[in-house]
Amino acid sequence: MIIFRTVAVWVLGIISTVTAFLFIALVWPFDRRGALKHYFCVLWARSIIAVSGVKVSVTGLENVPRDRAVLFLSNHQGAFDIPAIQSVLPVHFLWVAKKSLFKVPVVGWSMSLTGYISIDRDNPAEAVKSMEEASGRMGEGISVVIFPEGTRSETGALLPFKRGAFMLAKKSGVPIVPVAIQGTNRIKKKGSFLVNPAKVRISIGRPIPIGASDEKELRNMTKRQIEEMIAAPGVLS
Repeated sequence: MIIFRTVAVWVLGIISTVTAFLFIALVWPFDRRGALKHYFCVLWARSIIAVSGVKVSVTGLENVPRDRAVLFLSNHQGAFDIPAIQSVLPVHFLWVAKKSLFKVPVVGWSMSLTGYISIDRDNPAEAVKSMEEASGRMGEGISVVIFPEGTRSETGALLPFKRGAFMLAKKSGVPIVPVAIQGTNRIKKKGSFLVNPAKVRISIGRPIPIGASDEKELRNMTKRQIEEMIAAPGVLS
């Protein structure tokens, strides 16, 4: 059953990815702000989740401001974090993602056309430019999503949060909305092609205003909320 589902996910995943790219490329000249391209990305994510047999539950949607941009900061457990989050967040947003993903055929092309922001963490100067771009997009009213750990956690325990996300928060002045994701590490193990259906829980925390807080305070407040949401009662199997 797992083999059958894995084949279905990869085959239909490729078809849906190519289809999404074609629609994104078609509307790109007429959709500079990106709302329609975002819609196609949401449809892509929901199709991947459905075919994979993944069940996503979400709490805290009332914490998502609908009238302004925010900076979503989420922990990172696995490859399915992106479609899981993409499928449930109810606002237009952009990802900040590692530069290597933009080099993947079709996937990377779609990300570029959609306006997602690449970041090269090995090149500080380029990373600063990426943060400037992200700040500019939030200034235009478009939210941004970042994994502040920088890479997925092998154990599920939170890794140290990198400084860049909180520098961006201070520069942009938009509230931070913490996001805790659980269960995606059970879907596809790193280095494996097998896809296992699983339950995923996404919890959205209370917005953290920037105010006079420094980067360290913002990091601690964000991490504390994510830890509390991960520790909250819930059944994942």
